[in-house]
Amino acid sequence: MHYTGSCCCGQLKYHVKLGSPDEARTSICHCKNCQKFTGGNYGITTKVPRSSFNYTTGSPQQHEADNGSGVMLHRDFCGTCGSGIIEYGGNAGDFIYVFYGSFDDPAQFRPKGEFFTRYRAEWMPQVPDTFQKREIKE
Repeated sequence: MHYTGSCCCGQLKYHVKLGSPDEARTSICHCKNCQKFTGGNYGITTKVPRSSFNYTTGSPQQHEADNGSGVMLHRDFCGTCGSGIIEYGGNAGDFIYVFYGSFDDPAQFRPKGEFFTRYRAEWMPQVPDTFQKREIKE
């Protein structure tokens, strides 16, 4: 199965090839780093094998930064519109995290879990039928 996506302006396009959607895991992250990077109250990404992802159009800009806990995160984004496409680093191993909203049809990847829920905005409800990981305070 092929899944496609792009940045907001279309300068970067990609495809992800998976045997089934079950090879992907979509998660919502409420950590402070995801909040700052996305400008929202959470980040949402889909974890896929690195070998399944390929850019088909354009070349991304790249940024590397500490995620706030000493782990370096690498992010690819569009140099024209600024849209985030992927991130990886830390314990990712052979996986990357595709920014959910960059998929052409993101609804096909339902979230399976929420992380850093201790930072979830108090007004935001838990996503039904997902595992919850609070993470202990450092």
